Amino acid sequence: MAKNMQPIAKRCKALGISPTVMGYAKKDTKRNPGGQMRKKKSEYAIQLNEKQKVKFVYGILEKQFRMYYEKATGMPGKTGENLLSLVERRLDNVIYRLGFAMTRREARQLVSHAHFTVNGKKVNIPSYLVRVGDVIEVKESSRSSVAFKRFTAEDAPLVTVPTWLERDKNALKGTVTRMPARDDIDMPIEEHLIVELYSK
Repeated sequence: MAKNMQPIAKRCKALGISPTVMGYAKKDTKRNPGGQMRKKKSEYAIQLNEKQKVKFVYGILEKQFRMYYEKATGMPGKTGENLLSLVERRLDNVIYRLGFAMTRREARQLVSHAHFTVNGKKVNIPSYLVRVGDVIEVKESSRSSVAFKRFTAEDAPLVTVPTWLERDKNALKGTVTRMPARDDIDMPIEEHLIVELYSK
């Protein structure tokens, strides 16, 4: 499986996003915030940058991202919003959003190692798209591992779970209550630029 091994802080600066979006502590961004170059960017460069942001944050490579775009164009509603909803529904992202992993990269690894079930069935595909009513749970045999015991401890870190998900902390379980809407995406992104890029 192909991996994106780019340094997080450096890539975030180049794309103009905060490391906190990736689940990492925020670095000093006062100097040249967003890593923006003084040279004016072309329309294509601006559109490409928006696409690279989404791909980097969610850890998606070009071939799969293109598939998401093509699927989004066939769905009712705005293509850009459909695209963001699709990537937000990835199982690795849902695990991260529920707070069962510190970063999306960690969530992807945990899913690949088959630590989770969806509706009682083992799923080890990070790109699996969840649906309304799906119950995502840490596998019984994995709950005693260090990776998950920290989330049920008394001093467990507080996690802000998006409103389209519901988390049962003590049971290490979460439920998809509705499809993610545009307002649920907390990353500064202009998705219409991605649509314009692919529409050329």
